[in-house]
Amino acid sequence: MLTVRKSLLQFVFSGSFMKRWNDKLRPVELVEVEKQAHKMMLAFVLYLLNSKDLQEEEQIELGEEVILKGIFDYFYRLIITDIKPPIYYKIKGNPAHFSELTSWVLEQLHPKIECLGESFWQKLVNYFKEQKEEGLSNQILEAAHLLASWWEFSLIRDLNAFDPEMAEIDASFKQQIQQYTFLQGVAELLAEEDNALKKVINLWGQLRFQKRWSQTPRIPETSVLGHLFIVACYAYFFSLVIGACPKRRQNNFFAGLFHDLPELLTRDIISPVKKSVPKISNLIREYEESELEKRIFSLLKDYPLVVERLKYFLGLDVGSEFTSTVILQEEVREVTLEQLEVNYNKDEFDPKDGELLKVCDNLAAFIEAYTAYRNGIMNEQLQVAIFRIKSQYQNYMLANKLHIGGLLSDFD
Repeated sequence: MLTVRKSLLQFVFSGSFMKRWNDKLRPVELVEVEKQAHKMMLAFVLYLLNSKDLQEEEQIELGEEVILKGIFDYFYRLIITDIKPPIYYKIKGNPAHFSELTSWVLEQLHPKIECLGESFWQKLVNYFKEQKEEGLSNQILEAAHLLASWWEFSLIRDLNAFDPEMAEIDASFKQQIQQYTFLQGVAELLAEEDNALKKVINLWGQLRFQKRWSQTPRIPETSVLGHLFIVACYAYFFSLVIGACPKRRQNNFFAGLFHDLPELLTRDIISPVKKSVPKISNLIREYEESELEKRIFSLLKDYPLVVERLKYFLGLDVGSEFTSTVILQEEVREVTLEQLEVNYNKDEFDPKDGELLKVCDNLAAFIEAYTAYRNGIMNEQLQVAIFRIKSQYQNYMLANKLHIGGLLSDFD
């Protein structure tokens, strides 16, 4: 039976510790989980732009491949940790050496992810063991990886002008990304001059600068951007466990990936502030929607499909990203989790879980607080958060298939 275990939740979170560009002068700490979030946001845009002419069944299959392979690449990266890219690519260029490295990585991964079942494991093994084809999903992910890494590099390039490697790295990025300009959207993102798509992607990247729990010391500190990727992964894993259809799984992943996008415009407003004054939550929501329209959606007017999907993931038609929805007769309809399970767990209804997403959001917050507490940061805010979330889900069963209270009880 598929399930989610403590070890898997912690493994996904461990990318919050993994430093990037660790041998360069950096204006802020850059960590792996943030880069992965930005990469998958880019992959989402490239996926939409490059699949619009496909049949619906092909679109869904491509979306599944993009998400799964993105997660697989992240897992691999977490295991090989501090191998510098030039060394990694040299290993990758030697089939025998790369096969040995991959076999070792798979040995390390199996105990952590076996709870997700044999099918998930075999897809991961096949992805790394078989020769990767130049299929559309691989091209999208490689382009997104290069663009996200280059965006990070742009932050440190001028600070490291004394470093002789910088010019070589910059030229290498440009050369590699040029190979993917046949993909719709890549040329715009590679352009020297500003354009709408580039501005929006830049805005999303800035979510790595916004720290969560900003008034509470923690180790590690986590950003809004990193939190988004963690929630997205949890949402996908939970979707597998409850037997969600492919479109529902994908919607849950991307909804998790973008659910805090308004915080780019309002910062991370903690729940007690939102609830301290009657109706302030509605006022914040109205302001968020206004700013989203002005600073993101209006810029993307030439990319209507991207806007449409973002609005659906953010629940703008129903008032909350944590509301479960389907699309019936081209209208967004609010439904319950039970209705999703019984009546609408089919690709044709474009289902999205709000309740599941809220559980994953809270679990990600729990992991942040729990990890900081275990790392020796003891304060009232963290203790209260740990106790509150454990109490809230003590007897909660997600879709009658996954006992969240039992999962949290493993965290002593």
